[in-house]
Order: sequence, then structure tokens, then C-alpha cells
Amino acid sequence: MKQKLILIFSLSVVIQGFSQESIQSFSLQEAIDFALTNNRTAKNAARDIEAAKKQKWETTSSGLPQISADIAYQNWLKQQVSLIPAEFFGGNPGEFQDVIFSPKQNVNATATVTQKIFDGSYLVGLQSAKVYLQISKNAKEKTDLEVRKSVIEAYGNVLLAEESVNILQRNVETLEKNVFETTKIYENGLEEQESVDQLQITLSGVSSNLKNVSRLKELAYKMLNITLGLEINHPTTLTDNLEALTAQNIVLALLEADETVENTIDYRIAENDKRAKELLLKLEKSKALPTLNTFVNGGYSAFGNDFDFTSKDQKWFGSSLLGVNLNVPIFSSLGRSAATQRARINLEKAKDDLVETQQRIQLQIASAKSDYQFAIEDYQNKKQNLNLAERIQTKNQTKFFEGIGSSFELRQAQTQLYSAQQEFLQAMLDVINKKAALETVLNSIN
Repeated sequence: MKQKLILIFSLSVVIQGFSQESIQSFSLQEAIDFALTNNRTAKNAARDIEAAKKQKWETTSSGLPQISADIAYQNWLKQQVSLIPAEFFGGNPGEFQDVIFSPKQNVNATATVTQKIFDGSYLVGLQSAKVYLQISKNAKEKTDLEVRKSVIEAYGNVLLAEESVNILQRNVETLEKNVFETTKIYENGLEEQESVDQLQITLSGVSSNLKNVSRLKELAYKMLNITLGLEINHPTTLTDNLEALTAQNIVLALLEADETVENTIDYRIAENDKRAKELLLKLEKSKALPTLNTFVNGGYSAFGNDFDFTSKDQKWFGSSLLGVNLNVPIFSSLGRSAATQRARINLEKAKDDLVETQQRIQLQIASAKSDYQFAIEDYQNKKQNLNLAERIQTKNQTKFFEGIGSSFELRQAQTQLYSAQQEFLQAMLDVINKKAALETVLNSIN
């Protein structure tokens, strides 16, 4: 029995150790770094870069020597017959003799090497492959920016839910104490039933909010896990707190940050799109140029009425061929012209899109700076309002229990305090999120 207890205790310690090790703790920066490696969208963007590199080499290799081999075996089930004049064999003029020229079976083995000498489409394809790779890298950079922003928002939502639960729990404890004390006063005939009812209504509302926020906290953790690239129910803890994180994210120098649009990722993506359209136009034009290719091949053939091709006595006959192929486009019924004009139209559209993107980014930067500045100002305002609401609530609570204040005034002060608490929490979260939004637009992340 003693050994069983020791075994059970040992297993419980091991299981507890494993469960504790499975819990992952993150500061905000640690969460961002983890997500940039493990977020599924970020991983797919990295895979797109690798795919673009492979496509670049695929395009490059098409202009390098190509080697192919062909082996063919033929067995005439009924051999083909040819007719030749009979007089060749001493026969009568005007008569024909049937002759079978080929053996019943034959094998042909050929190897061919081909090489492009000039192809305008190939040259443009090489340039396009480089642009495509750059587009994939830009897409990865934009994805990382969006993932970073999503992590900050998800992390902040968890902190907001945690702080909301803590505040509501304290509010519920305070209200329960107030209801208890007021009930005692009422039972002693020194207070009206309405006072107890007023406090009970407030307690009921705050308790309901606490249950709702507790459920939202669970959802916030699940959303954070998905953003990090973890399993949805993975045990996760956060090491930062909302107020300290807010203080770290008040960086007034960011409001004076450089607004060079050309440094932003959205501008570079639009610029790459224009470059891609330029290459497509160049590709259509190159289709009017001649192409020149060369090839050389060599092979062996063997013939026989029986399958003796693996015999060392089998005779093999070699052959080799060198050739050059020049293809000159002459007339396409204006098809190439239409394709070129279409590519030119798309290029003009890309140029306009680039100008519009530049102006849109300038507006986004100005708007993001305004939102961030307002978030800082609103945070400071809400912090002052919370201090005032706490003082008002404390004063009205004292007056109520001293018998010189009404329950209605106390409930009004409590409601005002609870509203100020939630507004202050939201203001802190807004500072963090608006800073992240501004950094994302500016692409000014270290």
C-alpha cells in the first residue's frame, strides 16, 4: 500500500511538472517574435518567397541547355510490303516484285541537346522572375507588419479583459458589503427598503457584467493563441500589464516621424506592380522578334527478326544530327498589336494606381498620427475623470452611511465610477493600438 501511494504521488508530481512546462508566458515583444515565426499566415508568406526563388530558377533554367533521351522499340505484327520493278531481279518488264525492307523488330535510342540562342521572351522572363521574387518579399514584409499589429491588438484585448475582470470583482465585493451593511441598517429601522433595492439593482448589473467579461476573457485568450500560431486552447500567460504597457507606448516623438511615402511597404508594392506591368508590355513587344534555337542529337539503332538486342553480337548503327531553327514572326492578323496595346493600357492604369497609392498613404499617415495623438490626450483625460469619479463615489458613500445622502445619489455616483473605469481601460488600449497602427502605416518598426 505504501509503495502504491509513493507511485501515485510520483506520477502526480511528473504530470504537474509537464502541465507547468506546457504553459507559455509572453511579454508583448516575445509574443510578436513568436508570432512572426509561428503564425500560419506568416509561415505561408515565407513559403511564397521560397516558391518565388524556385520559380526564378525554373525560368532561368529554360534558357540553359536541355537534354532529353528517347528509347523506342517496335515489333511489326505484320510487316509492311513494298513493290519494286521485277526486272531488277531478272523478271519481266512491267511486273513488280513484293519486297520487305525492314526487319520484324527494331530499337532506336536517341539523346538530344537543345539550346536557346536568342529569345526576347526569355530575357523578359528573367527580369519578371526577379520582380516576382521582390513582390513575394514585399508581401512577406507586409504580412509581418499585419501580424505584428494583430498580435498587439490581441495581446491588448487579453490585458483589457483581465483588468476588467479584476475591477468588476472588486466592485462586486464592495457592493456586496454595501448591500449587507444597508440591509442591517434597514432591519434596525434606520433606512428605507428602497435603499437596499437600489444597491441590489447595481450589484445585479455589475455581477452580470462580470460574468460576461469573464467569458470574453476566455475568447480573448483563444484569439491570441490563434494569432500566435498556437493551438486554440493552449495554456498561455502574459507578463506585461496594461498600465505599464500604455506608458511604454506613449512616444510623442513618433508624431514627428518622417513621412517619406517611398519607405512604406504599400508604396513599394504599388511600385512593383507598375514594374511588372512594364515587363508585360516589354514581353508583348518581344513576341514580334525572331527566335533562334539550335540542337544536336545522337543515337543508335538495331534491327532484327528476333529479340536479340541484348546480345553482344547485335550490331548497332550510330547516327548524329546538328540543326539550327530560326523562327520569324511575320503576320498575326494584328493579334500581337492588340496584345501590346492591352499591356500598355494596363501599364497606364498601374501608373495611376501608384499616384493614388501615394496620396492615400499620405492621408493614412496624417489620420494615424491624429488618432494616436487623440488617444494619448483621451487617455490623460480619462485618467483624470477616473480620479474624480473615485472621489465622488467615496464622498457619496460616506454621506449615505452617515445618513445625509440618498441611495439614488450613491447609485448614480457608483454608475459614474464604473463607466469611468471602463473608459479608462479602453483609453489605455487605444493608445497601444493606435501606436501600432501608426507604426504599421509608417513602416517604422525596429
